Amino acid sequence: MFKQIPPIGLFVLWLLLLTSTIFFSEWVQIKSHESSIEPSFENLTTTNAASKPKAQVHPEKAVPEDIIKYIFVKKGDTLMKLLVSNGVDKNQAANLITSLKSIYELRSLPIGHRLKISFAANSYNANHKYNKVKDFSFLKSFNQEVFTSRKPSGTFKSEIMIKSFETEDVFIRGKITTSLYEAAANQRTPIKLLMELIRIFSFDVDFQREIQKGDTFSILFKRHLNSDGKSVHNDKIEWAKLTLRDKHIEYARYTTTANNYTDYYNREGKSVKKTLMRTPVDGAKLTSRYGKRKHPILGFTKMHRGVDFAAPKGTPIMAAGDGVIEALGRKGNYGKYIRIRHNSTYKTAYAHLSKYKRGLKRGKRVKQGGIIGYVGSTGRSTGPHLHYEVIKNGKKTNPLSVRLPAGDALKNDDLKTFLSHFVSIDHRIIKAKAN
Repeated sequence: MFKQIPPIGLFVLWLLLLTSTIFFSEWVQIKSHESSIEPSFENLTTTNAASKPKAQVHPEKAVPEDIIKYIFVKKGDTLMKLLVSNGVDKNQAANLITSLKSIYELRSLPIGHRLKISFAANSYNANHKYNKVKDFSFLKSFNQEVFTSRKPSGTFKSEIMIKSFETEDVFIRGKITTSLYEAAANQRTPIKLLMELIRIFSFDVDFQREIQKGDTFSILFKRHLNSDGKSVHNDKIEWAKLTLRDKHIEYARYTTTANNYTDYYNREGKSVKKTLMRTPVDGAKLTSRYGKRKHPILGFTKMHRGVDFAAPKGTPIMAAGDGVIEALGRKGNYGKYIRIRHNSTYKTAYAHLSKYKRGLKRGKRVKQGGIIGYVGSTGRSTGPHLHYEVIKNGKKTNPLSVRLPAGDALKNDDLKTFLSHFVSIDHRIIKAKAN
């Protein structure tokens, strides 16, 4: 038989036998090695089991965390409604509210304000209520937190907690190219301070006619920083200066010792406030002056007994002075209209509003610079603008030329204290400029 197999076939057969022999030899060695290991492992586990009882392994029990809810105040909400709708039973809610009333006027909770409720971790029950409020809190201001906590007795304790921050003086100076608003915005002036800056100088300056390219403004204010050095709040402007060519207008913020009244005063101690503001709307363009003009709708010449300020719809309109709302509602061609009585001499009127500030009504007292409504185009109007009138002794007069009496002046001890305060402001300005 082997004689019939060619030489090449014998060679292949021999090669297969050799490969099989090597593979089988290595397999035997591996199995032999494995069998020498396995018994020692079994002996080890058997010995441990015999010497020590086998313990049951349980996962570590996690400590339950408090249940925290954040809720936001919406229009028409009451605190009782918010608490109950978020799982607080009525008795607890009533006790919590009673505690809060001792330190906070709950009706002043603004729409959009965030409230925080913490429930004890074991407080959930089958009725989907939380039977143990741990604490309740919200911010009253950037550095004041209203905090109500549950005492061991089950009653609540409310307090105002003060947060502390690092502070620094900030000095900003800008050159005007087109408007005070744009110049301040270009210097990244915080928007609230920008609005305050315009209010401060609106008593002295007609922003449409007196501001020119090259004029400058400067302000000093205090900034509050958190532990990471990030800004969390900017205080009100403490000092402001406006330079119009060779005219310098300068004011510092001061609170009187006699009646705790805060205002801005010049270096002589005279108040920034006049009876009326000349421009009661921010960033507006004067489009029509007081006097005879061709009416843009009627087409014939007619006396225009006010001034018009063009501004985008919704731009805030400010009360030109302290006073009482005498009229509020639609008035023929004026559209939505407000009239304020400031004293026995002066009244001001505002027409073509898009809407009024919420809560305004006849007889309500308003503060100078406070928002009363928003620019619109109601009534006989070709576009969004404010029609503004000044009424003196019952007669409409030119708001841009009326002579306004000066505000109050500081006297006696208040004047001495203020003059010393202005010196310290000067030192702070020099130091802030250097930083």
